[in-house]
Amino acid sequence: MYRIYTRTGDQGTTALFGGSRISKDDIRVEAYGSVDTLIALLGVCYATCYHTGLRATLQRIQHDLFVVGAELACDERGIGRLTRLIDQPDIDLLEQEIDHNMAITGPLKAFVIPGKNLASAQLHVARTQARHIERILVAMGQDTPLRDALRRYINRLSDALFAMARVAECDTEDTATPGACV
Repeated sequence: MYRIYTRTGDQGTTALFGGSRISKDDIRVEAYGSVDTLIALLGVCYATCYHTGLRATLQRIQHDLFVVGAELACDERGIGRLTRLIDQPDIDLLEQEIDHNMAITGPLKAFVIPGKNLASAQLHVARTQARHIERILVAMGQDTPLRDALRRYINRLSDALFAMARVAECDTEDTATPGACV
């Protein structure tokens, strides 16, 4: 039988990818743990959203966030062993998603109060988690080298989740026509 427990963290430390150990209350652990929370929240979004386009985007973002989390969980030795990093093309895809979804919903005319439907409300919860991660990355960057692309990606991600939440307010993909979901 395969065991998922190792007991190596029982003393309050955890291993980074690369071999070094840090305290479980280190901001780096908070960062990749918060990314893990966002991945799970996006799974809830996926399960409650029926819009085919949004569902495909949610899955792509979940995969991207595993890449973000992996980088955050690396020490200097581990980062060189990663096969993929988030970079400008990933940020560009988020910007395209934002532009596409904002074209569907039209310009924002008032504050958005989450709760019109479950899918939209869940996307707003995920958006707030992305903002939380952004604040952690800013704090983490004070003492830990952090690629600017990670901060930019998470910043765009919260905007993309906002735009997606507005689209999710439509009942079906068929009603997602320009200006229909204001």
